[in-house]
Amino acid sequence: MREVFQQELAEVRERLVTIAELVAISIDHATQAFNNSDVSLAETVIADDHRIDEAAVNLDELAINILARQQPVARDLRVVVSALRISASLERMGDMSSHIAQLARYRFPDKVVPKGLRTTFSEMGRIDVEIANKLTELLRTEDVNLADEIRNQDDEIDDLHLSVFDKVLGETWKGGAVDTVDATLASRYHERFADHAVSIAKKVQYLATGDWVVPSVGAGN
Repeated sequence: MREVFQQELAEVRERLVTIAELVAISIDHATQAFNNSDVSLAETVIADDHRIDEAAVNLDELAINILARQQPVARDLRVVVSALRISASLERMGDMSSHIAQLARYRFPDKVVPKGLRTTFSEMGRIDVEIANKLTELLRTEDVNLADEIRNQDDEIDDLHLSVFDKVLGETWKGGAVDTVDATLASRYHERFADHAVSIAKKVQYLATGDWVVPSVGAGN
């Protein structure tokens, strides 16, 4: 029975990595669609979001089944409970990717944001893709150095997010109401994507080291 239990725990970890890989693909395609006004790629991201949702539901069912049958304790219990919470965050990250793609689809053939903000969003997208790839590797290896890198890159996203608001609220902003709404929404989606990654990274770091990282004052929720 113990061997079966360990196999089930290994499957939980493998499924988390698989979901993270799907999320990394999703945000990569979503940012490409957003920055290049690629409606075909945007449609692909939106259509594929159900794969992330289904994988998260299936993982949750496995984890709940393990809790009911195996009644794990100590670290094994933390692993299973953390898996439930991590899968929820990964599912939300997939939603953020889908929301970014939806903006690209709605504004096609135009680009979502005016020229003055495109460099900023290109950089936000690049960092989010890097975060997603590092998160996948973190879940695969539990290399806590990656958790630190993810938090540092989240700070970069936060700074870019604030710069978008400074831009659209500034006196030189020439965008219309739709441009303002789209820019602020897109920026928020990018920022929340990174926030969920940080939340997952903290949980993995806790499982690996036993130390819980307390967020700094002013950190995103």
